Amino acid sequence: MTDKACQIMSTLGINELNKMQDEAYKGIAYGHGDVIVVSPTGSGKTLAYLLPLVGLLDERSEALQVVVIVPNRELAMQSVSVLNSMKLPLRAMCCYGGRSTMDEHRKIKQIRPQVVFGTPGRLIDHFDKGNLSSYTVRYAVIDEFDKLLEMGFLKEMATLFSKLPGVRRRFLLSATNAEQIPDFVNINNATKVNYSYENIASRLNVFSLRSEEKDKLVALCDLLCVLGTQSSMVFLNYRDSVERVTEYLKCRGFVVSMFHGGLDQKSREAALYRFSNGSSNIFVSTDLASRGLDIPEVNNIIHYHLPLTNDSFIHRVGRTARWQSTGNVYFLLSPGEEVPDYVGENFSEFVMQKDLPEPSLPIMATVYVGKGKKDNISKGDILGFLCKVGGLGKDDIGKIDVRERYTYVAVKRDKVNQVLSMTDGRKIKGIKTKIEIVK
Repeated sequence: MTDKACQIMSTLGINELNKMQDEAYKGIAYGHGDVIVVSPTGSGKTLAYLLPLVGLLDERSEALQVVVIVPNRELAMQSVSVLNSMKLPLRAMCCYGGRSTMDEHRKIKQIRPQVVFGTPGRLIDHFDKGNLSSYTVRYAVIDEFDKLLEMGFLKEMATLFSKLPGVRRRFLLSATNAEQIPDFVNINNATKVNYSYENIASRLNVFSLRSEEKDKLVALCDLLCVLGTQSSMVFLNYRDSVERVTEYLKCRGFVVSMFHGGLDQKSREAALYRFSNGSSNIFVSTDLASRGLDIPEVNNIIHYHLPLTNDSFIHRVGRTARWQSTGNVYFLLSPGEEVPDYVGENFSEFVMQKDLPEPSLPIMATVYVGKGKKDNISKGDILGFLCKVGGLGKDDIGKIDVRERYTYVAVKRDKVNQVLSMTDGRKIKGIKTKIEIVK
C-alpha cells in the first residue's frame, strides 16, 4: 500500500482494511483492467474503490477525471462526503435530480470538479449542455451496478456511456450481482472480488415473530416496545404502507423517521439525519433505504413485509452487522406466512414477553437552524451560539451538519424547549435566523 493510502487511512481513523477492501485496493491500484466488486451492504465498498482510485488521479490537473454513477442522490451525497473526509487537494461535487440544473451549473463553474458523483439522467444533462466535459474522463465507477444495469436505467446508462469515449478503466460495485453486464459498459480484462452474504450471516441473529392478526401493527408495536431505545429499521414494500405504519407508530408514542421515494428531498434528508444522529430510533422505509445509505449502528432489521427476492433480503440485512459488528433480524409473520426458503433454517422463534414497557424516547432531538454555508456559518459558529445563547453544554450537543442554506443539530431531548426559548429572536453572527425542532 502506498504512503498516500496509509496517510488517508490515518486521517479516517482506520487501522486496517477488511479482506474485500484489500483485494479491491490491489485490483484497482496495481491492476490495469476493470474491477467488479460484489460485497454486502455495510462492508465498506465506497472506501474500497475511493482509496485506490485517488492514487491514480492527477491532483494538479484542472480536468474532470472520474465519473461515479449512482442510483440516487443520497448515495451521491454520502460518497462525496467520504472523499472530502480524506482531506485531499481534490475537487469534487455531486449532481442529481430534484434541484435546479442551473444551480449545479454555477457550482460546477465555481468548483471545477475533478471527480463528479451523479445520477445517470443529471449527468447526461450536464454533458449535453457542455457544463461538464466528458472527453477527459478516464475512470468510470458504477456504484450499485446491479440496480443501474436493470431495465429501468438501461437506456440512460447506454446513453451516458456513449458520451464517455475516453474511459480507460471501469470499476463496478454492488451488494448483489447483475444478471448480465451489457456490452456498452465495455468490461475489459476484469478482476472480480466476491465477498458474499455468507460472510455476514454468522454475525446475524435471525428471529421469526408470529402476528395473531393479518394486520401486523400490534405485533410490530409490541416488538418495538421490547427493543426500547435500540435503533431499528422497519422495511415495507409499498409507499402507502410506510405512511400508514409511520402514522400508527407515532400515535402510539414512538419517535419515527419515514423514508420513501415519494418524499421531497428535504423530507428525506431530515428523516435520514434524525435517524443517523439518534433523534429517532425507528426508521420506517421501502427498500429505497436498503442500499446506498451510510447509517452506522443499526441494531435491528424488521421485515414487516417479506422481501420480494433474495437480493432484496441481502440488501436489507446489510444495514446491520456492518463491518465486524453483530445485528438482529426479525420476520413479522401473519397467519399463513413463513420465513422465505432462501433464509435457510438458521433462525429461531421470538417469544414475546407478557409485561411490555412503554415506547422509549430517543435521547436526542434534531434542531433546524435556518442558516448554513451560504451565510458563512460554520460548525464552530453553531456550537458557540447554542452554548452561549442557548445555555447548552458541549455534552448536550451531538452531530452538527452544516448544509448550504441551513443546519441540522442533534440536541439532548430534555434541553430542546430551553434552546428554542433562549434563542428565540436572537441573531447568529449578526443574522436573525429561524430555529425549530425537526419533527
